[in-house]
Amino acid sequence: MPAPHWPAPTATAPVAASIDLPGSKSVTNRALLLAALADGPGVVRRALRSRDADLMVSALRALGTTLTSSNETAAAVDWQVTPGPVRGGASIDAGLAGTVMRFVPPMAALADGPVSFDGDPHARKRPMGPILDGLRALGARVDNDALPFTVEGPLAGGEVTLDASGSSQFVSGLLLAAARFEKGVTIRHVGPPVPSQPHIEMTIQMLRAAGVTVDDHERDVWRVEPGPIAAGDLTVEPDLSNAAPFLGAALVTGGTVTVPGWPLETTQPGDALRGLLTSMGATVRLIPGDDNGTGSGTLTLTGGGRVEGIDADLHEVGELTPTIAVLAALAGSPSRIRGVAHLRGHETDRLSALVTEINRLGGDAEETADGLIVRPRPLRGGVFHSYDDHRMATAGAVVGLTVPGVEVENIATTAKTLPEFVQMWTAMLDSR
Repeated sequence: MPAPHWPAPTATAPVAASIDLPGSKSVTNRALLLAALADGPGVVRRALRSRDADLMVSALRALGTTLTSSNETAAAVDWQVTPGPVRGGASIDAGLAGTVMRFVPPMAALADGPVSFDGDPHARKRPMGPILDGLRALGARVDNDALPFTVEGPLAGGEVTLDASGSSQFVSGLLLAAARFEKGVTIRHVGPPVPSQPHIEMTIQMLRAAGVTVDDHERDVWRVEPGPIAAGDLTVEPDLSNAAPFLGAALVTGGTVTVPGWPLETTQPGDALRGLLTSMGATVRLIPGDDNGTGSGTLTLTGGGRVEGIDADLHEVGELTPTIAVLAALAGSPSRIRGVAHLRGHETDRLSALVTEINRLGGDAEETADGLIVRPRPLRGGVFHSYDDHRMATAGAVVGLTVPGVEVENIATTAKTLPEFVQMWTAMLDSR
């Protein structure tokens, strides 16, 4: 029997809370895979515990990596990672995790036998062709163009041309394992611009920190030299994109939310929230120095009593679109979101889903070729469907803050990246 809908709590006063964010899913899963491919044992500290991260851990274990946990909490864990020979014969469950279905196959091509992949029903609809074609071009055998599929090496490496306009993960997936290929890899992108470039920058930064030589001086070309991946000790940053609903709560209620541990320099797309929410009427301050000089500070956002509409190109930070879109639905002036056509291939078709759910509650949203137009209109209560998409679920919670009677379908899907979302949301409202 499906779980009952979650009654999204309505704020009766401006929120006033401090939010301790768990670790970044994007950093966690890159760090775990690099540690599994490294030249010796390493540690990934404050790694996220969530469905996506757990799926990555299970995949790496199936391929021969030993992962031992310590300092576990509900949302974080330290992993001691000991690489082993990459072994074939494994069956990998990718769930709905793009980082598993796109990052692990290149590693699987290094195995001593075939490795099969499958995932949730909607995962079978997610774009996979460019990275699977890339693996074929580099020497692997792949028996399908989407989940389910089987990958079998050997994979020599070399040069590959692909269209990564559907997801930056097509590039990152090949880059992460490329140093272990006999010839390394050169990736050339052809087609419309690659979305979410900060995620590629994150991948390159982490590779270089592990001693891998990466040349990205030529636009849309990435070269990785073959060689070892150095083992290390990495501490995962807080997940800044997961700050979006909490900071949005301060904006729509005219309250204040602080986030300790906000990195002063980061490749995470979520850092763009500072500018985006300022444009929508918030006051945002990032004060350095809450961590004894290790590179982070405290971010404080205060709402101004009114949400302003926005005209924004979110091509580089598309994962923020669900929160920005529902804030736009609560704004006092129209908004246009551009550059996010690729969101049609995410956990669900996020553009269609957002339009459907905003309009279901009485709003006025429409799709464009590459985004959304949202016009102000009073919203009413009703069911906000999540489509098994964690960012749709948290967006529904934001709407419920000022619209009585909103119920979010399948709030449990937030466990994908934020396993304690309901408890954190409730605590934020109770901390006034």
